[in-house]
Amino acid sequence: MVVALWIVAPFLLLSTRAEDVAADGEVAGILRYGGLTPDRLRRVRLEAAPMPRIDLDDYAGIIVGGGPFNASDPPDQKSPVQQRVESEFATLLDEVVDRDFPFLGACYGVGTLGVHEGAVVDHTFGEPVGPVTVELTPDGEADPLLAGLPHQFDALVGHKEAVRKLPSHAVLLATSASCPVQMFRIRTNLYATQFHPELDVAEAQQRITTYRDNGYFEPEEYETVLARAASRTITHPHRILRTFVERFGSGE
Repeated sequence: MVVALWIVAPFLLLSTRAEDVAADGEVAGILRYGGLTPDRLRRVRLEAAPMPRIDLDDYAGIIVGGGPFNASDPPDQKSPVQQRVESEFATLLDEVVDRDFPFLGACYGVGTLGVHEGAVVDHTFGEPVGPVTVELTPDGEADPLLAGLPHQFDALVGHKEAVRKLPSHAVLLATSASCPVQMFRIRTNLYATQFHPELDVAEAQQRITTYRDNGYFEPEEYETVLARAASRTITHPHRILRTFVERFGSGE
């Protein structure tokens, strides 16, 4: 008798965080809120070494975390590592977009996917570290990745750049008072969020401590920023990660 074994492909996390505590916390959040076991998530730390050859057929989808790079910085202010990472992402996204391959980019995902698709990304709508109220657009309310979310929900942000103008073929899914583009979609399966669906309050406070000298806030504001991050209960964004995993990771 022949027994057929159904092998479910893992997800690929492309990370650019150099600090181990933040990089490992990002993995923990994606595992927890995505409902993934460790064997279902493979991480590549792009800040540490060049991107290896990636065969998309080996994966259920790609997740991109946040990181220190700003896509809109002048070329002469970008480190050799950032320039390499951006070039590698551009090449990978050529295939990802062409295949409409499942992609979920959080924070730095906006910069990578947005720039690749012709969005205007700059510092106009940067947001301080803390919670914001995100509002779904009509397209967002109809999108399967956002099914079951309320029209408005709280999410955690903290970024120096954001999309100022989307290309005409992008679909705006969510917005906020301080940042017009909080989430968008390209084609059917490519998503980017400005907020962090993998973050809870405890991990947000850990990142605040890790990045307290990275220019997201003045060092003397540290205690205030910690308190602001804990001022609201954050639950709804986590559902986006779980739905992404459930939608694309079933192996069916």
